[in-house]
Amino acid sequence: SCNLPFHLEILRPARDVVIAAGYRLIGATPEREPMSSVANLRELFLDEVKDLLNAERQLVMALPKMIHAATSVPLKDALASHLKETEGHIDRMEQILTDLGESPRGKKCKGMEGILEEGSEMLSHVEMPALDAAIVSTGQRVAHYEISGYGVIQDWAKTLGYRSAEKLIVKSLEEALATTERLSALAKGGINTTASAGEGIPVR
Repeated sequence: SCNLPFHLEILRPARDVVIAAGYRLIGATPEREPMSSVANLRELFLDEVKDLLNAERQLVMALPKMIHAATSVPLKDALASHLKETEGHIDRMEQILTDLGESPRGKKCKGMEGILEEGSEMLSHVEMPALDAAIVSTGQRVAHYEISGYGVIQDWAKTLGYRSAEKLIVKSLEEALATTERLSALAKGGINTTASAGEGIPVR
């Protein structure tokens, strides 16, 4: 989850599960407020679902600004599509928590916050013809963050036997994967070439 240092806050055996998950700890810093101790996989799963829920809520607030800033119509369409999907991601995470008797509150994802802050800073000083390429970069970082998070909790849901939750997570994971493919296609299909204009880079 985002709010670590995990080596101080997560008790065995859940600590080993976090390590095995591949350190999806973007933006973790020692000065952050510690989370409550997590002693088992169920608690770890719930903590990460809340983390992703907050990440998606932050993204819903940021995507309209990216859509407004984009100049490419296909890019605007791709971001608008992901905005709608992100609203669905929120609904699914809330449903998982409700089904498991948990409140969909009480968590802030510092990882997504960091990605969006960096993206906002980038967009504040990047101009055309590179602007759309910068927006794609931020969109890809966001989508990959979603992919890593949903991939981890899908495995945990399967281990815990939460079949309904797993199905909901897979749907969000598939949408995030599709978003990276769509953004990559747009970048290779002309946005990167446009961004290279005037830089002496040969266009083939």
